[in-house]
Amino acid sequence: MIKAVSPPAAKTSGYRIETRTRASHAVTAVASALVIFLAALPSFAGRGIIEELIFVFYMAALAQCWNLLAGYAGLVSVGQQAFVGLGGYLLFALTIMAGIDPLAAIVLSGVLAAIFAVPTALVVFRLRGAYFAIGTWVVAEVYRLVFAQFRQLGGGTGTSLGPDITNTVFGIDWVKSMFDVRAPAARDIISYWAALALAVGTISLVYFILRSRLGLALGAIRDSEDAAESVGVDNWRVKLTIYVIVAAATGMIGALIYLQTARISPDAAFSVLDWTAYVIVIVVIGGIGTIEGPLLGTIIFYLLQHYLASFGAWYLILLGALAIAVMLYAPKGLWGSVVGRYGLTLFPTRRRLVVQKGALRSYRQEA
Repeated sequence: MIKAVSPPAAKTSGYRIETRTRASHAVTAVASALVIFLAALPSFAGRGIIEELIFVFYMAALAQCWNLLAGYAGLVSVGQQAFVGLGGYLLFALTIMAGIDPLAAIVLSGVLAAIFAVPTALVVFRLRGAYFAIGTWVVAEVYRLVFAQFRQLGGGTGTSLGPDITNTVFGIDWVKSMFDVRAPAARDIISYWAALALAVGTISLVYFILRSRLGLALGAIRDSEDAAESVGVDNWRVKLTIYVIVAAATGMIGALIYLQTARISPDAAFSVLDWTAYVIVIVVIGGIGTIEGPLLGTIIFYLLQHYLASFGAWYLILLGALAIAVMLYAPKGLWGSVVGRYGLTLFPTRRRLVVQKGALRSYRQEA
């Protein structure tokens, strides 16, 4: 007679939970080396490359933010330009009116954007589906109209940061002497480092959120909101937390964007095309619901813009056609197709139950 015993999965010493893979260990090493290389890039790269990479970094960060919001929390927003513009205008207000250093103002802009996100969420969270998406767009337009009324910040025509602010950024004198450049180039180098830090920080933030208990709750909500609630997940609280975190990150990115350009206007800061439509296209092409997808989408978007922007309207037509083709033939995005075919995951977040060595042998002996 076979004695009834519990399988090894029922014994805490018989199995373990893993999230990392061999590929992820290699990616960690390569990514660390890449970040070090990119941090040292201003020492030998031209100013044009630095400016191009600033654009790539902040678009990648914006794409990760929108992907966390829509791909994991199920909050499909078309109004994220609200927090880009809010962050930019807060930077201008803090530097021009309060005299705060621009780098400190970037961080404070993120904190204030998170505070603004709470009452905003109380309004838009009352909506569902397409109504939520349109509601976020309406909120962004409200922000645009409100900031257009502030004459101290240029009103409807906007304003610029003077040299007394842009040339006194913390560390600019050290950069000027270290790299032997003038103030505008030194400001670009500081903006480059800030953009790199925000891009790496955003990717890391998304990764660690998805590996945390909050990430488990997000996974449950994405699979089924009703089932998540039935096991004790507070859907509203989880979504609010993600919304506020994304608002803070987006606000800091917006502040950096307008520190680098040194000019802001309501129409540019709250542009749905520049800060939401393009980001959605990036995530759709790369693959929604993955960390790797927005990174791949950002690279493709940059290459298309770099080589096709001179074609004018044809550039937008080709970009739209590519997005439609991906949605038709690769609904999970290009990276989603790679995962489906090869099972390759560079940033693993799913938990796997792994039987420890000797546990199965012990189970068979007991049986």
